[in-house]
Amino acid sequence: MPDTKKPEGVRLSRNTLKTAKRLLKYVTSTFKKEFVVVFICIAVSAVATIAMSFALKIMIDGYITPLIGQENPDFSGFFSAIILLGTVFLCGVVATFVYSRMMVRIGQGVLKRIRDEMFEHMQTLPIRYFDQNTTGSIMSLYTNDTDTLRQMINQAIPQVLNSTITILVTFISMIVLSPVLTILAVAVIFVMVLVAKTLGGNSGKYFVRQQLALADVTGFIEERMNGQRVVKVFNHEQISEEEFDKVNDSLYDAANNANAYANMMGPIIGNIGNLQFVLTAILGGLLSVAGVGNLTLGTMASYLQLTKSFGQPFLQVAQQFNSVIMALAGAERIFKLIDEKPETDDGYVTLVNAKWTKDNQLVECKERTNLWAWKHPHQADGTVTYTQLTGDVRFDHVTFGYNDDKIILHDLSLYAKPGQKLAFVGSTGAGKTTITNLINRFYDIQEGAIRYDGINIKKIKKDDLRRSLGIVLQDTHLFTGTIMENIRYGNLDATDEEVKAAARLAHADSFIRMLPQGYDTMLTGDGEQLSQGQRQLLSIARAAVADPPVLILDEATSSIDTRTESIVQQGMDNLMHGRTVFVIAHRLSTIRNSDAIIVLDHGRIIERGTHDELIKLHGTYYQLYTGKLELS
Repeated sequence: MPDTKKPEGVRLSRNTLKTAKRLLKYVTSTFKKEFVVVFICIAVSAVATIAMSFALKIMIDGYITPLIGQENPDFSGFFSAIILLGTVFLCGVVATFVYSRMMVRIGQGVLKRIRDEMFEHMQTLPIRYFDQNTTGSIMSLYTNDTDTLRQMINQAIPQVLNSTITILVTFISMIVLSPVLTILAVAVIFVMVLVAKTLGGNSGKYFVRQQLALADVTGFIEERMNGQRVVKVFNHEQISEEEFDKVNDSLYDAANNANAYANMMGPIIGNIGNLQFVLTAILGGLLSVAGVGNLTLGTMASYLQLTKSFGQPFLQVAQQFNSVIMALAGAERIFKLIDEKPETDDGYVTLVNAKWTKDNQLVECKERTNLWAWKHPHQADGTVTYTQLTGDVRFDHVTFGYNDDKIILHDLSLYAKPGQKLAFVGSTGAGKTTITNLINRFYDIQEGAIRYDGINIKKIKKDDLRRSLGIVLQDTHLFTGTIMENIRYGNLDATDEEVKAAARLAHADSFIRMLPQGYDTMLTGDGEQLSQGQRQLLSIARAAVADPPVLILDEATSSIDTRTESIVQQGMDNLMHGRTVFVIAHRLSTIRNSDAIIVLDHGRIIERGTHDELIKLHGTYYQLYTGKLELS
């Protein structure tokens, strides 16, 4: 017996009906013609099934009973009726086959459209969304939740339509045969609906909880799989198992209760249908003996068969109720993703290829010149000005927090002149990575302004802004594909020679050529066949092939050994030449040659200067460099 306590904090959304209509619209709008054919076939199948029951009266009262006792019975009419009935039955079988096959195609087509829309919309979402939702939870949308939709579309929708038409046609047939006996059927219907509502409501609530718990389990497993090395290093296997048991137990409890209620529904409704059959037979017999209602043998046989047909659709709908609830719960989560507000972009300044004219005017051109300019249309007078992209980046009194309750940067002002190398130093949480995220406009600031070549970056289209920036992250990510394709990801228009030149610049060319297939070596599993240092070199080469005027290096050499670092540093110096560079590094030896080193503490600048200037200050940087103070 399931737990009768209602799940706290988990209930069907008030928008469930709205979700159902929206999902049904996906089905009907994606395959409108096919769905019409399916509906017709379902109607034909349902009518054919009921016709078999209704025909019993005609067969018994019209042919079988009159032929009893005849010396030379004429079976021609009876055989003709059998052939007609067989034809109707065959039509029903064909119709069932057609709509079953078509619903498979419709179901897969709808799921393809939903997955396409989900992925397409996901590309427009801000970084904040992915920070607030685990990878496993998002993956659950594409796997578990879409699978519940498949079951609903392929099975539940045609079954519910078939049952609805069957109930309607059966009820009309029962009224035609015996209005008196139909009163009993209506009373039984009321009991069935009451039972289905009670049990279905309880199971539905737990099915919603099951979907949420399933997403939690998926997210937990994904997180632990990615961090398996950390788990092993710190001997946390037992702790991980205990934590998994907690989330898995929640899934078990929800699934157990949901299926307990769901599994009770079928037998109870089925037995109510059997009870109706017995009561109908008894009442029909009594009415027939009393001569009430003109009940013939054929009428009784036909009516009893309809009684079985009448209870069966309720049982089928009850069995599909749970898959419908699960699908709607999954659909709500899917639509929540699709309805997430995309990343807004009010920018109107774009990045264009440019060249200088003979009279020293900067103009736009179509061909690539390796000279870039900001195209700035002025709405006030309709004029357009061009500003050369030089890489001048300035923060003017910037205040920022990921939420208003927790400010990360406090009234921060800094500048990086074109071609300067700016290094950020500070403990974890000081705001180093946050600054680079703001330059990319992954997040928007609360106060102040960030200017790029004198233009507020809020005026620059995000795609163009990010196209002017190259970034090498601490955590590298390589895609399934060849090494050539992974490097070219930085610039899809790059030629093979440009890709190889970028690899040479990053000092990745030598190890690539030692691989069996060289640049055509296939990478899988995030490049697991390469060392961490080699993966980082490819990430640096990817930034190099993009040839950006501004470069962001976020712990770019943190995963490279000291010997490799000295080699990479030479390539990095070549890559950084003539560019504005922002460097975040824990290894202070890599930033000695920076034009300016900024020391951050809790979102505030406490020191700024060159390496020599900061050493002379004997402040925080001096203590860090001499080892008297360690970065935490």
